[in-house]
Amino acid sequence: MGNLVAIVGRPNVGKSTLFNRLTESRTAIVSDTAGTTRDRQYGHSVWNGREFSLVDTGGWVINSEDIFEDEINKQVEIAIEEADVILFLVDIRNGITDLDDSIAHMLRKSGKEVIVVANKADAYDQHAYAAEFYSFGLGDPFIISSANGSGTGDLLDEVVKRFKKDDNEDLEDLPKFAIVGRPNAGKSSLLNAFMGEERHIVTDIAGTTRDSIYTKYDKFGFNFYLVDTAGIRKKSKVNEDIEYYSVLRSIRAIENSDVCILLIDATRGIEAQDMNIFQLIERNRKGLVVCVNKWDIMADKSKESVRCMEEAIRARFAPFVDFPIIFASAVTKQRIYKVIETATHVYENRHRVVKTSELNEYMQEVIGAYPPPNNKGKYIKIKYVTQLKATTSTTDEKNPETVVSAPNVPSFAFFCNLPQWVKDPYRRYLENKIREKWDFSGTPINIFMREK
Repeated sequence: MGNLVAIVGRPNVGKSTLFNRLTESRTAIVSDTAGTTRDRQYGHSVWNGREFSLVDTGGWVINSEDIFEDEINKQVEIAIEEADVILFLVDIRNGITDLDDSIAHMLRKSGKEVIVVANKADAYDQHAYAAEFYSFGLGDPFIISSANGSGTGDLLDEVVKRFKKDDNEDLEDLPKFAIVGRPNAGKSSLLNAFMGEERHIVTDIAGTTRDSIYTKYDKFGFNFYLVDTAGIRKKSKVNEDIEYYSVLRSIRAIENSDVCILLIDATRGIEAQDMNIFQLIERNRKGLVVCVNKWDIMADKSKESVRCMEEAIRARFAPFVDFPIIFASAVTKQRIYKVIETATHVYENRHRVVKTSELNEYMQEVIGAYPPPNNKGKYIKIKYVTQLKATTSTTDEKNPETVVSAPNVPSFAFFCNLPQWVKDPYRRYLENKIREKWDFSGTPINIFMREK
């Protein structure tokens, strides 16, 4: 179960620095949503084997003389509602301001897991100043310096301790599909079309649990879970910041699924937010089926128009282009079973295992036809290739200290004499050749170079 950790606090307390520190080399996905000057940052972090998503609510206040308290409070409200654990960042050198007090008041009322983090304690003699933060009534403050990293290890220990136990362990071992997309792309219509019933999940904000809901689907010979996130906000609340809110919601659904059905509104084409959601799917290494919805109301449904739309989508999502695209309509139910069939097929591709003997026979030919380019006179010889077991934890060559977990992503290890000299274009060549020979459509592939 993916846990979501939000960093909240007034401007200039060091939220972005802490965010970058906790996500380490995993750089934030920073999206410039059209029409806003504010960056939304989402990242992924792993600590003691527990993975979680991190959301920085920073960069929300437009730089001006008067600080827009409403703006900050709005972000804090959304974060409180969605997050499992909230890091409330304050500045140890400035002490408590009125804005800190108002944020603390909201956090106390929320009843959520809150950790007070006293930042900017760059020197040890500043630690004594943290005592005043007890007045928030939110427990012991953790004293850190996000600039030099001191205290962040203890903080992370506390964060993972606060995560709830995974409730989904009793689920059957079935594929999990998430329907994602930006607001109004037709997610609920598609869900209702699949289930054949109207499911209006409108819940009161107070005390609504924010975990994912799994709806089991077992009709027409299919058997899988649809991942849905609990509770849609009341309409009055939705307008606050629908973009930000729907991305937070998507993070949760994407993390808990195997295959994501990304809905694109045919009438609007690909927009910035579709790209954000695609990047989240890619970041989490999930299977992908693109569903172009509302195709029934398009004036031009010719083959040419289909081809243009497909090309536009693949061009935007490149270099990952090996995924199925289906033109459907949730309202008329046109091709919606094709969507389920295709998602099931992508799930099977994620679990496809290629025999080592077949793999070597084919890949040695491929490598012989186009060997890795030599680097500064050094010749790279790839001797052997094998597919790694399903759930792999492996280090990333570019950042050896980073552990990349690759659950159920087909992963191939190429053993050679100089792994560090094999560059990305050649890896892409190897990946494309594997895709030409075996059906891995819709699923990412990991290519690892190993010293033999």
